[in-house]
Amino acid sequence: MTRRIAHAAQIGALVLVLVLVPTALAARTGGGGKPTGGSGGSGSLTLAMVDDKNGNNLPNYGDTITFHVSTTATTEPHVNLECYQGGTQVYSAVTGYYASYPWPWTQNMALWSYSWTGGAADCTATLYYFSGRKTITATTLGFHVDA
Repeated sequence: MTRRIAHAAQIGALVLVLVLVPTALAARTGGGGKPTGGSGGSGSLTLAMVDDKNGNNLPNYGDTITFHVSTTATTEPHVNLECYQGGTQVYSAVTGYYASYPWPWTQNMALWSYSWTGGAADCTATLYYFSGRKTITATTLGFHVDA
C-alpha cells in the first residue's frame, strides 16, 4: 500500500512538472522520417514498432509502439508520451519500463485516442526518473506520426 501511495505521489509530481514546463521546449522532429532515438543526460530512448498496420516501419495513426529504454541513473525509468495536433494535445500516456512495474501492458501504446480520431500528430516521448522528490529528465525523443 505504501508503494502505491508513493507511486501516486510520483505521478502527481510529474503532472505538476509537465504543467510548469512549456511544451515549446519539448524536442520534436518536423518531418516524416523515422526517429533514430534520443540520448543525453543519463539515458537513451528509441521508438520500436509493435503493430505496424501498413508495414512501412514508421509510426502512423492507429499503429502501436513501444520504446527501448536504457539508463544507468535508475532502476525504475518511466516514459511519458504526449502527442499534439496543431497545438492541441490529443494523446498522453505514462508508463514504467522496469520488471516490477505493475502495469506492463501499458508499455505498448496505441497511437489513437478519443481526442485523436485521425490525422497526423507530433509527439514527444520523455524518459524520466525520480530522485527523492525531484523528477529528472534523462532524455526526450520527438517524432512525427503520419495519418
